[in-house]
Amino acid sequence: MSNADINALMRKAGIPEETVDAAMAIDALLQNWRRRSQRRELGHRALIDLKINLELPQLDVLFSIEAPLDENGIQAPGETMVATVAERLGIDPSRASRIVSDLVDAGYARRAVSQADARRTIIELTEAGKTIVASVRAYKFLIMGDFLNSWSNEELTAFLPLLRRFGHWSDHTELGAEKFSDDIAALAAKIAADAPNSAAKETA
Repeated sequence: MSNADINALMRKAGIPEETVDAAMAIDALLQNWRRRSQRRELGHRALIDLKINLELPQLDVLFSIEAPLDENGIQAPGETMVATVAERLGIDPSRASRIVSDLVDAGYARRAVSQADARRTIIELTEAGKTIVASVRAYKFLIMGDFLNSWSNEELTAFLPLLRRFGHWSDHTELGAEKFSDDIAALAAKIAADAPNSAAKETA
């Protein structure tokens, strides 16, 4: 569907033109942000500028072990196991295990015995690992803080609660899917009809 078709669909659903325009503009910004995030520009630059001899996946694992508050979607990190690392990063446990082993061998992490269950092996950062995590976080916030320093207090005060509110927009999916079930069914029917091997085309 073209932007004009989507615009018409949203207007038909009762969404005002101003909201339609805002949704499309926000989506375009987010798609660009996502692509830049996937390239990990800041992470690459931090490794270079701080002269850290690690790959980004290894840095990610260090952060997942340290689990800075709010950066992993958790409030109380507790003990970290290899399975915890895999879950936090959304990677295969075997890959998490290999990277953890590399970091242990390099002296940035260590294995220890759980205080809650002596049969359980946990992963902790060494002082060298903690220094890297703390330094990369400081690097990030220096750059972000300098960028935000050009914003007014009014802009900062308004932005954070709005961003936090917007961060939950996808929680609305189930309700939205129910509300627009007829429109969604029509879109699904069009996908089926235009599929390369659809029955309609086979009988045509």
